[in-house]
Amino acid sequence: MNERKICFITCVADPIQYRKSLSYIYSLSVPEGYEIERIADEQAEGLTAAYNRAMKSSDAKYKVYLHQDVWIMNANFLNDVIKLFQKYPKLGMIGTVGAKTIPANGIWWESLSRYGKIYDSVTGGLQLLAFHDIDHDYESVRAIDGLIMMTQFDVCWREDLFSGWHFYDLSQSLEFNKAGYDVGVPKQERPWCIHDCGIVNVRNGYEEAREIFIRNYSEWLDADIGTN
Repeated sequence: MNERKICFITCVADPIQYRKSLSYIYSLSVPEGYEIERIADEQAEGLTAAYNRAMKSSDAKYKVYLHQDVWIMNANFLNDVIKLFQKYPKLGMIGTVGAKTIPANGIWWESLSRYGKIYDSVTGGLQLLAFHDIDHDYESVRAIDGLIMMTQFDVCWREDLFSGWHFYDLSQSLEFNKAGYDVGVPKQERPWCIHDCGIVNVRNGYEEAREIFIRNYSEWLDADIGTN
């Protein structure tokens, strides 16, 4: 693995959205001595298979899996991420929002223990979503949201279970946990990212993926259901 290389990996269905996302990536401060790689998969039929292909094709130690509609607003993002990974060798993956528990229904954002912050348009208009504050460098969580996932180790994505666009992120979070790594949400004074996703489409295999997730990860699910 090239320890001074960072690879940005994105599945692209909308080139205009991706170009905007890239403009923010190009504006990031790059740590001295590091190189940036970008992989865009325009033929992806599902995230897990595409992410596995990209992961295996890149020798970068640090990988950033992000949606085409994510804009990284923190200009010091790369420095912040690498410093976290170097300070905490067992921290395998981080994301900007996540939860310490996953309710029995598999829907992480209904957990009572959510952390992180993000500007998001999931309700139809862009707004700040801010959950529990984080007092330390990061908060250990059970799972993170897949809008952006930063790793310092390669763990195979479960394309044998998930072939579409949902629950790949919770699955990967738990695979990192099973491999003995920590998954966390970093402390953010201001949100690091904007996710201009619009209202989530739950008609493209969401329920099927949720049932697969619950069947295969039931031992990781909790009883708490509700929001706060």
